[in-house]
Amino acid sequence: MANFGKKGVLIVNLGTPDDPSRGSVYRYLKQFLLDERVIDIPWLQRNLLVRGIIAPFRSGSSSKLYKMLWTPEGSPLKVYGEKLEKELQPLLGDEYEVVLAMRYQSPSIESGLKRLLDNNVSEIIVLPLFPHYASASTGSVHQEVMRLLSKEFVIPKVTFINSFYDNEAMIDVFVENAQQFDIPSYDHILFSFHGLPERQMVKSDRGNHCQQNKDCCKTLTIKNQFCYTAQCYQTAYAIAEKMNLTKDQYTVCFQSRLGRAEWVKPYTSDILEVRAEAGDKRLLVFCPAFVSDCLETTIEVSTEYMEEFEELGGDHVDLVPSLNDHPKWIEAVKEMVVNA
Repeated sequence: MANFGKKGVLIVNLGTPDDPSRGSVYRYLKQFLLDERVIDIPWLQRNLLVRGIIAPFRSGSSSKLYKMLWTPEGSPLKVYGEKLEKELQPLLGDEYEVVLAMRYQSPSIESGLKRLLDNNVSEIIVLPLFPHYASASTGSVHQEVMRLLSKEFVIPKVTFINSFYDNEAMIDVFVENAQQFDIPSYDHILFSFHGLPERQMVKSDRGNHCQQNKDCCKTLTIKNQFCYTAQCYQTAYAIAEKMNLTKDQYTVCFQSRLGRAEWVKPYTSDILEVRAEAGDKRLLVFCPAFVSDCLETTIEVSTEYMEEFEELGGDHVDLVPSLNDHPKWIEAVKEMVVNA
């Protein structure tokens, strides 16, 4: 079959409020948290919880945090996404059409797909910008793309990129970004990944493997190949190996809990206490679940965890920058697209 059109590339990140005002943050939180894959409880309970409690009460405090995060260019997550879109296009060349979308708020997946279909692309490659597969992130993007394309009379070939937790170029960028720090001066290193409710991990398990023992996530096998936490451990191991770290020099942990349910452990906040009790004064933190610095890295780690560690008796917490607009990261995305 002749290939008449360009190949469409839809790169998708989580999303961000349009501005840091309370109203915009409320709209973002509402859309995000009403996603059935994010808060996976029955529809009525989810709507009562989000519309009646979480969005109204958290929008004010979250707005203050977004105002701390915001730059003259806008939200860093969106700014770096736009840079990726702009710099990826010439690397891929005229055979491709690159479009940025956000799962929540703007630019929407719907508008991104419309741009590609209006340009008569012959196929679409969907790359969610989440290194590790999770139903609440990558799965939600895939579902939304399929929902929207199911309305079309003509559906082109679609290729979904599932995860890239072991992408060597991505690992190399994190290692290179860490080299700006004096590694031996730190008492301990944390690999802090975004957390997920334990129930979502169990739901993702088709082989009765999840939580069968306390170390079930620390090795990736055919049974847990799509396990979010198992993929996170593999990323941490790969970075640690390239940095020649021994296992006692680092800890894998999980941040950003929401609600009272049990989330994957250990919690980053608990590890801060453990390290402070051990007499550690200086911590270096990687956040390899995020391809660009955002609220969870710049504010949660660099500001909130820094303050928490100081209160526990520590001196300093440093954050290794994310991939952002590093040239090697742009090149890595190009290779993922071409290989897809």
